[in-house]
Amino acid sequence: MNVVTPKRFTIDDYHRLIELGFLKEGDRIELIRGKLIQKAVKVTPHTFCTTRLYRQLDRLLGDRAVIRGQDPITLLNHSEPEPDVVIARGRDEDYLAHHPYPEDILLVVEISDFTLIYDQTKKLELYAEAGISDYWIVNLNAHQLERYSQPYQNALSKFDYLNKQISLPNQTVTIPGFEDALLDLSRIFPEGAS
Repeated sequence: MNVVTPKRFTIDDYHRLIELGFLKEGDRIELIRGKLIQKAVKVTPHTFCTTRLYRQLDRLLGDRAVIRGQDPITLLNHSEPEPDVVIARGRDEDYLAHHPYPEDILLVVEISDFTLIYDQTKKLELYAEAGISDYWIVNLNAHQLERYSQPYQNALSKFDYLNKQISLPNQTVTIPGFEDALLDLSRIFPEGAS
């Protein structure tokens, strides 16, 4: 009996598929653990929140960091996810030759509605395994910000974060790596979220 084994892609394979035109920018595909994953369609509250978050981070940090929106980051575990927002060290020019690597990244943010469980499990484990020090989920369903920090590997070899903090839309939070930059969450969540 023949067993069908799915093809796992390396990051180089993935880039080659893009170069050859098999994958296009509008395809909404990301590489996760060697698999091509279809990204969810964004609904209006997701887009609204992403735009506001990006604008606030840009206003608060200016040229002190690189703020990327829905652009790839390169991880060692055959993954090139496209988080909703990433704050990376350096300048834009630093990422002409390659996407940010884990050691470049100060914060990864996912805006979650329909993808909440996936972002709280698969994406969380992916980012923890990569050593991303700070991971935030803007939970649109519960109208709260979930802040994860201190990635670790437990005795069962699962990756997770030691710390989880919940912040509400009427609070302010410090942006990792920028203790002087306070993000007012009321400027991120849609009006009436509480």
